[in-house]
Amino acid sequence: MLLIQCPFCGPRDQVEFSYGGDAGVPRPADPAALSDDKWNAWLNERDNPAGEHDELWQHSMGCRRWIGVRRNTLSHEVVSSWALQPAKTA
Repeated sequence: MLLIQCPFCGPRDQVEFSYGGDAGVPRPADPAALSDDKWNAWLNERDNPAGEHDELWQHSMGCRRWIGVRRNTLSHEVVSSWALQPAKTA
């Protein structure tokens, strides 16, 4: 099990989070303009890097915020994590 450092809640078990995908893949500017083949390629064709990799995770069973996580895909070590947006104040 991974221990992920939530920037808002502190260290938490992976089971509290939902994986959101590769943090380095930008969304298409106009998804509706893509052909079915290009949309399928964007959704399904990804590199499978060995080593450190940036990912998106949502603390779905905690603060519900999205965070960035740098994880080593070989050792599964969580190298770092960061807030994607500043916390809102009341």
